[in-house]
Amino acid sequence: MVSLKRALLFFAVIFFAVAPFTLNAAQSEHGEKPQSQSEEINEYIHHHLQDDHYFSFALDKKAGKHYGFPLPVILIDGGVHVFSSAAFDYGHAVAQSNGKYYALYHGKIYKTDANGTLNLDEKNHPTNEKPFDFSITKNVVGLILAAVLLFWGFISLAKTYKRDPNGLPKGVGRVLEPLVLYVRDEMAVPNIGHRYREFMPYLLSVFFLIFLLNVIGLTPLGFNVTGNISITLCLALFTFVITNVKANKGYWKHIFWMPGVPVPFKFILAPIEILGMFTKPFSLMLRLFANITAGHSVVMGLIAIVYLFQTQLTVGGSIGVSMLLTLILFFLELLVAFLQAFIFTMLSSLFIGMAVEEHAHH
Repeated sequence: MVSLKRALLFFAVIFFAVAPFTLNAAQSEHGEKPQSQSEEINEYIHHHLQDDHYFSFALDKKAGKHYGFPLPVILIDGGVHVFSSAAFDYGHAVAQSNGKYYALYHGKIYKTDANGTLNLDEKNHPTNEKPFDFSITKNVVGLILAAVLLFWGFISLAKTYKRDPNGLPKGVGRVLEPLVLYVRDEMAVPNIGHRYREFMPYLLSVFFLIFLLNVIGLTPLGFNVTGNISITLCLALFTFVITNVKANKGYWKHIFWMPGVPVPFKFILAPIEILGMFTKPFSLMLRLFANITAGHSVVMGLIAIVYLFQTQLTVGGSIGVSMLLTLILFFLELLVAFLQAFIFTMLSSLFIGMAVEEHAHH
């Protein structure tokens, strides 16, 4: 039974490694040739990194077919407009809702007329007005999926403790319990101290959310949630708000009127400390965004190298190179997925600990 599980796990890893290459080949071999291979590669990588109103698994340009499914579009424009993104026909058609017309251009929705007119500036950016877009995009689906999986896993772990407080967890609980203890013993307790219980729900939530989103991003589903700067900005803002709301008087005194230093230096240190309040969450936001985006770009870049080698290697040889390179990067990205969740949670606990610790003034 154990051998069967290991075999299934091995083939699952192989599938996750080769699937992106397969989708890329399906998009390139059967489609029309672009002006250059570099342009096609850049377009493919950009499409993978950005959010989308569709789940597009593959594209047959020759037949003009997209393999995937549309997502709901929710717009606020003089009322609520709800319709399927299929109405855009992947940017080739104008969507109509309650007498108003909308066009999809490079992943953004703009107000237009029945003919789909878009006014472009000198940089080819539309100047049309944009409605408030609250659509269920691919990143939103990824967040919902991660939330459902986390609720399911932790509810299962809680039920195990409810039945037998001293018993061993079963199923997914055996994976979650060591990670929960790791967050508590290696991050919360050393950095926050005796008040660690107060912040454990947030630290556990942000650690498992980032880790799970990073792992989902390695699947052929094409998620890049933590590679979206708006997501990392929201997570960093939570740390910023919790840190400053829970901060004690000693923390604010060290920022605005540093004790133990001459008065002239206090006026110099105060602006620096105030600036540091904002650079800390900014570093959290940028570090997570940049590392995940770079990781996805490197993976797609290596797949693109294999695609370029197809003109010089046999089909079997190119697939073999694809499997080898992608497998190596896949396991490296698994390590990065954990490290980024660890770093974000560790720094969050450190910032919170600095704000709530009791300062001794001598």
